[in-house]
Amino acid sequence: MSLKIYTKTGDTGKTSLIGGTKVPKSHIRIGAYGTVDELNAFIGLLGDQLADTHGREMLREIQDRLFTIGSSLACDPDKEIAMRIPDLRESDILLLENEIDSMNEKLPEMKSFILPGGNISVSTAHICRTVCRRAERFVVELNETEPLAQPLIIKYLNRLSDYLFVLARYIGLLNGVTEIKWKPRK
Repeated sequence: MSLKIYTKTGDTGKTSLIGGTKVPKSHIRIGAYGTVDELNAFIGLLGDQLADTHGREMLREIQDRLFTIGSSLACDPDKEIAMRIPDLRESDILLLENEIDSMNEKLPEMKSFILPGGNISVSTAHICRTVCRRAERFVVELNETEPLAQPLIIKYLNRLSDYLFVLARYIGLLNGVTEIKWKPRK
């Protein structure tokens, strides 16, 4: 027998955190993990567009970390310690930094702002980057009122948005796409 996807418990505008605590769907915590979930979906879309095996594998690794972050954010902060939620590690951030450095070594020096576009994968990577920045803002705001059980979340999201920017440029390089330089109107 399959489980029904609808529970009807959210029909009144409330939802349950992991641990059972009910909160309004407008709660900043819901906005934070909902945006992380949105980011995860866009990263899946980006991965589906890449021919580069290493890039796809990296994005799958990132999706796993985003599930870790989402689990932490969806958990009642008073109950998380007892629930064995997976955690982030400094090595997750170091992996992003190493990937950024590796891609940057192959990219031309950036001498102007770059407009998103020129190729579907490049554009999708920029969408991922902007959704990541939004998720970071939500998490920072949440942390101001309810300190995070995993403070590395903010650092990870910050580094991930940097990674996604460099990845957008790198995808363009791999696909022979000329970067669209911003030329401000005079």
